[in-house]
Amino acid sequence: MPGSPGDPGTGGLPALATVKNVDPHAPEPGTPAPEEGGSAAVRGEDGVTNGGPDPTAPAPRARLLRRTLRPAWSSRNLELILAARVAMSAGRALAGVIVPIYLALQGFSAVELAAYVVVVAAASAVLSTAIGTLADQVGRKPFLVALPLVTAAAAATFAVTASHPLLFVAGALGSFGRGAGAGAGAVGPYQPAESAFVTDDLPSQYRNAAFGFVTFSSSFGALVGSLLALLVPKVHAHGAAATAAFRDGFVAIAVASAVAGILAWWLVEARRLAPRRTGAGGAGGRGDRARRFRLPHHSRWLLYRLWITNTLNGAAVGMFGPFVTYWFFRRFDVGSGQLGLLFAAINAATMVSSLSAAGLARRWGLVRTVTVVRVLQAVLLVPMVLAPSFVAAGAVYFLRMIVQRIGLPLRQSYAVGLAHPDERASVAALSNLPSQLAMAGSPLVTGYLMDEVSLSLPFELAAVLQFLNASTFWLLFRRHPPDEERPRDAGTGQAAPVGDGAGASPPWSAPPAMPDPPIGGAGGTVAPRPGG
Repeated sequence: MPGSPGDPGTGGLPALATVKNVDPHAPEPGTPAPEEGGSAAVRGEDGVTNGGPDPTAPAPRARLLRRTLRPAWSSRNLELILAARVAMSAGRALAGVIVPIYLALQGFSAVELAAYVVVVAAASAVLSTAIGTLADQVGRKPFLVALPLVTAAAAATFAVTASHPLLFVAGALGSFGRGAGAGAGAVGPYQPAESAFVTDDLPSQYRNAAFGFVTFSSSFGALVGSLLALLVPKVHAHGAAATAAFRDGFVAIAVASAVAGILAWWLVEARRLAPRRTGAGGAGGRGDRARRFRLPHHSRWLLYRLWITNTLNGAAVGMFGPFVTYWFFRRFDVGSGQLGLLFAAINAATMVSSLSAAGLARRWGLVRTVTVVRVLQAVLLVPMVLAPSFVAAGAVYFLRMIVQRIGLPLRQSYAVGLAHPDERASVAALSNLPSQLAMAGSPLVTGYLMDEVSLSLPFELAAVLQFLNASTFWLLFRRHPPDEERPRDAGTGQAAPVGDGAGASPPWSAPPAMPDPPIGGAGGTVAPRPGG
């Protein structure tokens, strides 16, 4: 009987033998006899035979590590995405270290650097919105191939010129200068297409874990890119001399970006069938074309909420994210090599924290985990800017980035997981549009304050904004858990739909009506998880 003791398929205890004179070492009926001189031992799943350890079996720890890094639910597409992420993040991290220092050596003041960041952020906002909208129409793969190659061309431009207008244009196309070498979360304007591709490729119960692996790959790539900063010597040259000193670094960025685009070429994307719509002019008429560029219909409720929280977050990140390297350079007079080693240590440590994100979300709930992480990010900014030395400031920044890397995959997973399947890339892009616009405006405030008031005041203001962002996120999303946290239907195994009674709508058409989650574990109830 299935599930009874002794049933090997259910993990039950073996039944006690009641028949006498039975050789306990005799093979089971139907088991082939061992060869002459061989052993009758049978290897178990743990690599151990009934006659002792089998030296040819893989070590249990090695097998566990292999299963951890390459789980059974992984796919070839996901592995290509991860490999491309490693390459692209290596280039992004290296650019985050050397571009701000390079621009400072070329004579950029804090205000001029802020103007550069505004141009880069505005261009990235336009590209990201366009890519996210078009990716739902024509597919995700074309952008995963083309945009890294554009970034490679931009890096090549930095390697050969010191012209300020050309640096502005190349920086805008390559999205150089929007973050530090430890900020391995972003790969550029095509990220909405990448997030939608990952979500489409895997079942929802593996989505958080998959985005954890994406962030892990980013951290690993950023680790490599941070170490590549050692290629650039610490110099105080200007003009062509600075370009020559930084050339190897920009060539490395170009090569890494090109590799990412080449890897994406081998992705296999399912053919997308766009829903047939008819407007006033009939099928394919003017009314249909007008509808094509409207806001997502099914996921609009989600989009409005994300706009509120992401605007606050974008204003905060815009005030300090693009200036972290510049702040360390100005405050402590450190070069690209020292900053590269700091960012390398951060990226090495955060590889583990990114993989822990899915487990924390299962234990605490995704929305609560993201809220706590964002509060800690805000709090840790203050002691960082008040630190008296590079070592002390670097240690606080190290801790902050470990915390930040936990929330990063969960935020990405949450946004695309609640969106309608046909609108995921659009939601991923449009939800970040206010954030990118805020990031385009707030650097101007930072540049002025750094030049005229205080080098650290913008970071303290950013901490206040990020705390407001955490509070708003909790208020708007605490009753909207992702699919994998909603109760499952006993018959179908699907997440409970939104609404009550017959005719309830699917989860993406309206916000789920869920009670407030308990603050503490005692006395509270937890929605059942898939498989558990």
